[in-house]
Amino acid sequence: MCGIAGTLSLDGRLDEAELERVAAMTALLRHRGPDGERVLADARAAIGNTRLRVTDPSPAADLPMTDRGRGLWLAFNGAIVNFRELAARHKLSERRPLTTGSDAEVVLRLYEQMGMGLLDELNGMYAFCLYDRAAGKAWLARDPHGQRPLFYALSPGRLHFASELKALLEQPRIDRRLDEAALWDYFSLGYIPGEATPFAGVRELRAGCRIMVDLDAGSWDLRRFHQPRWHADESLEEEESARKLRGLLERSVSRSLDCDGPVGLTLSGGIDSSSLLALAARAGRRPHTFSARVDEPSFDEVRYQRVMVESARPIHHEVSFRPDEALAHARACMAHLDEPTANGAAIPSFLIAREARKHVKVLLSGEGGDELFSAYETHRAVGLRAAYRSLLGPGARALARRAAALLPVSHAKLSLGFLLKRFVEGAERDLPGAHLYWRHAFSEADKSRLLPGASPRPTANLFADLAAGVGGDDLARVAAIDLAYYFVDDLMVKNDRTFMAHSVEARFPYMDRDVVDFATRLPSRFKVRRMRGRLIQKRAMRDLLPPEIIARSNMGLETPYSAWLAGPLRPLAERCFSRESLARSGLLDYEALSALWAEHLARKRDHGRGLWCALNFVLWFDLFVYEGDYKKHLVGARAGRPEIVLVG
Repeated sequence: MCGIAGTLSLDGRLDEAELERVAAMTALLRHRGPDGERVLADARAAIGNTRLRVTDPSPAADLPMTDRGRGLWLAFNGAIVNFRELAARHKLSERRPLTTGSDAEVVLRLYEQMGMGLLDELNGMYAFCLYDRAAGKAWLARDPHGQRPLFYALSPGRLHFASELKALLEQPRIDRRLDEAALWDYFSLGYIPGEATPFAGVRELRAGCRIMVDLDAGSWDLRRFHQPRWHADESLEEEESARKLRGLLERSVSRSLDCDGPVGLTLSGGIDSSSLLALAARAGRRPHTFSARVDEPSFDEVRYQRVMVESARPIHHEVSFRPDEALAHARACMAHLDEPTANGAAIPSFLIAREARKHVKVLLSGEGGDELFSAYETHRAVGLRAAYRSLLGPGARALARRAAALLPVSHAKLSLGFLLKRFVEGAERDLPGAHLYWRHAFSEADKSRLLPGASPRPTANLFADLAAGVGGDDLARVAAIDLAYYFVDDLMVKNDRTFMAHSVEARFPYMDRDVVDFATRLPSRFKVRRMRGRLIQKRAMRDLLPPEIIARSNMGLETPYSAWLAGPLRPLAERCFSRESLARSGLLDYEALSALWAEHLARKRDHGRGLWCALNFVLWFDLFVYEGDYKKHLVGARAGRPEIVLVG
């Protein structure tokens, strides 16, 4: 894992000040790669790289990498897990000996053979800039599932790019106005979806997309090179499919473990991470594992974590997550996240990575399994919604909504009252609207009061537009929505930024190209039947996992924000929700937010997730806009700039 940054000229030569700004951008990414840093520059391009030495730790594999005289430069972030297979398949060493054991060199050599057709060959997580000096072209590309970030921005005659948004803020001429349409969606989703960022002048390259920059013509072109296909193969047989899935997961875990150094694993005690641990143990590995112990009983998964520790015997580490830890690290975590996010696992993940860095540079994570195998409660609710609407008429459903509204408010995780209220209200909407409602932070009505004057289109339209282009049944459509938006724009933001804050690389075996291609072909009945989820995944792993793990329900790491905001985090919330604090951004209406806050404290309604959204927006705004002092909160920041190597 590394950090990349650069400036490409669309008009005229780069001057010395521009090269220094690229060096400053690169320096700001040192936490992503503390083992090496350099900027390569000529008259039309300056590209920088920081490096975390994971695969081939020798200086020969440092970045940016060149092809030693043929005019190709590569700034690279990520891990190509099939690079050894590609080197053998395409006989790269026979044509000219490989000089390193690095996946980046394989990418360069594949470009020599097939140009950007190499994107069809890669399996892994990546974001890179490949500069072909002889052709006068540069390419930016991001992996098909957005496991590695890549942002870009335009200023007059220039295209800038970086692994993190904060690096682009070193450029003085980009548009830093708030993107109010993006923030409108944020207050529904708890994350900013799609190519948008909180700043109007900065975009995020979407997963499976590339940009071609023609330096001679002074133009650029963005295209998609990969689109997940959700087409069930009804000819598949369930038991045979479970066996195939097991084999694919075994190979994926083996690929992810292939690096030059110790590898760890985040262990929640759920099916996904427990399966990865069981497969690593079966392969003869004894990894370090890291878990969060949450100081709130209904949110704590330590019981299941310890079942897996007893079963697989890893080298286990427990990290406590208490309210005082949330208070102590909220600003540092946000300084690394770069954008407002309400992901309740962000701070505990930040703490896990801090502990993990003492022992490993790489952590395997179970992210992606929930999306591929429809483990979320909202996925199981899809079939229940159809039955509910079929069996009950409008009058009976109206009575159900009134009855659910009378249930007492609980701040426990996924309480029965919370689930029933969300379900019966959401079931009245179309499929994309229901899927959003079951997960929303603030409703459209609440947002209209909170953000007066804003009038973007309803956030549910995002989901509806995507669902309309997906083949298959309703379950496939909601899975596609979650993989395109929630996985990329929420889970990957949380994982990448919180892990890389401590120079730890995350790898996601469930997102192996072969696993994803197979999972998206599986009929929905292999995944969910009669409100039971993960069926084929459990069948594939049943001989390796303890019964308690197979039988448990889905949960997930989360901050107990509903309870903690009304309790130990209340002083922080009161400061963030004050009239003075909200007036700084001019975005949120004080009276409207105060009314929601009062309802939450009185337990009239559970606004926990929405209020967590608001609190994190205020923290972000103060760090990145009002005070602008995010740099002082960064982990491991140090003075100095990378070497700039000028090439004639």
